[in-house]
Amino acid sequence: MRADRLLALLLLLQNRGRLTAPELAAELEVSVRTVYRDVEALGAAGVPVISDRGPAGGYRLLDGYRTRLTGLTDAEAGSLFLAGAPGPARDLGFGAVLATAQLKLRAALPGELAERTQRIQDRFHLDASAWFREADPVPHLTRLARAVWDQRVLRTHYRRWRGEVHRELRPLGLVLKSGIWYLVAQTARPDPEENIHSYRVSRFLAVDVTAECFDRPPGFDLAAHWADSADRLTAALHQQTARLRLSPQGRRLLPAQFGAAGGRALATAGPPDEEGWVEVDLPVESTAVAVGDLLRLGTEAEVLAPPELRAALAHTVTTLAARYGASPA
Repeated sequence: MRADRLLALLLLLQNRGRLTAPELAAELEVSVRTVYRDVEALGAAGVPVISDRGPAGGYRLLDGYRTRLTGLTDAEAGSLFLAGAPGPARDLGFGAVLATAQLKLRAALPGELAERTQRIQDRFHLDASAWFREADPVPHLTRLARAVWDQRVLRTHYRRWRGEVHRELRPLGLVLKSGIWYLVAQTARPDPEENIHSYRVSRFLAVDVTAECFDRPPGFDLAAHWADSADRLTAALHQQTARLRLSPQGRRLLPAQFGAAGGRALATAGPPDEEGWVEVDLPVESTAVAVGDLLRLGTEAEVLAPPELRAALAHTVTTLAARYGASPA
């Protein structure tokens, strides 16, 4: 571990020039005292680290010195595929490995290309988490990632909405969707086409990685499986189509509340009436779920069809009016 840190310190000085001890400590996630000891160790190993004193001081390498210790380890090379998502990489336990791999890669590039990669990193940042929602606690994520990598059978305790279950799983991959981690895994059912499911990582209550290895299904494509699963889930959720009448403000709210589906619904709008209201067709979930979703549009929308959805909304609104019209107890 210390050898990796010394190399990271050396590459930081090579790539960025002069850095203070507190700056190095922040980059390496160690104390300033540890930085002092590491700089002394580099000097004892023959690395020409210069210490400049004063307000503009810090540590730097002797002009012209460059290390050639830039080869990537297996873990570092693999971690580069997560370079666009440093947060998820850290969640998976690759944070320090990814940082070292990036330093090595930049050190091996010609000066102009190395500067360009730094500019890109300074100007573009990917944040996979969703707005206004705390990230799920995922204490078992690193263990699951290792099992996926090593193709080890898992014995798990999982919380479903219908109750808790104990299952033996063959982990095939991890997916991050809107800030939520999912495990795609194969169960022990006979039909291989029907036994691959997705599990929300935060709902694992216990995970035991066994010594038993397994073979991945031939030709299994994680990205293609996830895309197909998402399409099937969307089709299953959108059980009916609501005919809505929207005010001008409702037309602005629809994409904000229903995303791409709301935008597509607006494309079905006919010409506005004298008051500026239009009619659109919006795919919605079951009646119970659709009522809650459509109430977010407030008085800027009216459900015209289907009759059962309109009736359910009317019942909910009437109940709310009676509740809030009464004096608090």
